[in-house]
Amino acid sequence: MSASGDLRPGGRLPLLFFGMLSLLGGVLAGLARLGWEVPTAAAQATGVHGPLMITAFFGTVISLERAVAAGRRWAYLAPLAAGTGGLTLLAGAPLLVGQTLGSLAALGLIAASGVALRRQVAAFTVVLTLAAACWLVGNGLWLFTGDVNAGIAWWLLFLVLTIAGERLELTRFLPTPPIAQRLFIGIVAVLLGAAAFGSQPLFAGGLLALAGWLLRYDIARRNIKTAGLTRFIAACLLSGYAWLAAAGLLGLAGAFSPGHPWRDAVLHAISLGFVFAMVFGHAPIIFPAVTRIKIPYHPALYLPLVLLHLSLALRVFGGLSERFALRQHGALLNGLVLLIFIATLVTLVRRNAQRGSR
Repeated sequence: MSASGDLRPGGRLPLLFFGMLSLLGGVLAGLARLGWEVPTAAAQATGVHGPLMITAFFGTVISLERAVAAGRRWAYLAPLAAGTGGLTLLAGAPLLVGQTLGSLAALGLIAASGVALRRQVAAFTVVLTLAAACWLVGNGLWLFTGDVNAGIAWWLLFLVLTIAGERLELTRFLPTPPIAQRLFIGIVAVLLGAAAFGSQPLFAGGLLALAGWLLRYDIARRNIKTAGLTRFIAACLLSGYAWLAAAGLLGLAGAFSPGHPWRDAVLHAISLGFVFAMVFGHAPIIFPAVTRIKIPYHPALYLPLVLLHLSLALRVFGGLSERFALRQHGALLNGLVLLIFIATLVTLVRRNAQRGSR
């Protein structure tokens, strides 16, 4: 631990490792839901595929990033609780244990977000805190109802508003008209209201409006004309916004309804097309910030990004056309793409380390 009370990078790696185990288990559990043979532990976790991906994996990663930004030792209890909660879900422990740990993690993230809010009261810090609160609401609904579907809208808002809030922060460096922020706040209010009142059409419309806002005002529109890592991040962002818009359109057609044949398509348009595109784009920045391990830019990073979108397009097309085999194989390719992305990052880190040792 450093003098400032923060956790040293070496102490953060186990927390990140817990999150990666939840990612692996969540992906395998998702494949088991579609009929693929997977290890027994993952097969038994099919009912908690969503919580493993959102609460355990993304909860760990987002709260770990927020803890680093807060620079407080206690803030690392949030990613610890989220990651440990994912391990309990995979180990087959009583569901209440994982639900409780996830809720404690969300409380920790709210507290860590409050540190940033006290440092600077701004629209983006408020939105990031609201996103953490959405995670807590989703976890609470799952805890008290026992129904994963009860928390889905709030969990999606946790991810969507976290990304949107971070993008809103960067608009400060652009000549953005004053109406842009008011529109953003209005869209967030619509999404929160839609989740609270269970209005799926309003929720879908809010997602579509948010995608339009991001496509119009995000700095990615300018950065796509640059080069190197900046252009790669912009490509990830813009392609993710397109998937968010597609999810909004699917939602307007009723795809968010449990049992709807397009539900898999709309949920993964958001979680894979939008959210993981953001992960691909920001990993070369966030991972070094957390671990102090540099990931140099290389054009090879475009390969997993393109494969992500192609495999997701296959999965979504299979869902929309009700061709289960296409959806099933698209999902398998989704999982393989994540492995390719991780392998690409590891390769770039190793090459950079070898060059540094010469």
